[in-house]
Amino acid sequence: MALTLITSSDLPEADAPASTLALANDTDAQAVAFDGIAQIVLNFPKFSDGRAFSQAYVLRRRGFAGDIRAQGDVLIDQLLQMQRSGFSSAVLRADQDAAHGQKLLGHYSSFYQGDAIGAPRFQQAA
Repeated sequence: MALTLITSSDLPEADAPASTLALANDTDAQAVAFDGIAQIVLNFPKFSDGRAFSQAYVLRRRGFAGDIRAQGDVLIDQLLQMQRSGFSSAVLRADQDAAHGQKLLGHYSSFYQGDAIGAPRFQQAA
């Protein structure tokens, strides 16, 4: 799953679908009902707060197939981990360069370890 990068200046006011659910960082992702939800927004209040990574991972493993969006203090350094954790879009902090972030996402073509979407490489068919 490719990660879509959005700069905060490019984010229209009415960008979120009507069926959007915003979760607080202390919400138990195991208990979230997501039937009829197209987008779940997870917040990074500061770059060092990683609870949203766990929430995204759990939501994907539970079968949520819609958009999981990262918002808040989102840095390009975190994008690869966001993609592997199950995020599908990220709103970058205003001082971040989306073009450089996209370049960083292309550094690795595959991973040995599994992630929120794929099985570990050693379990994949040759």
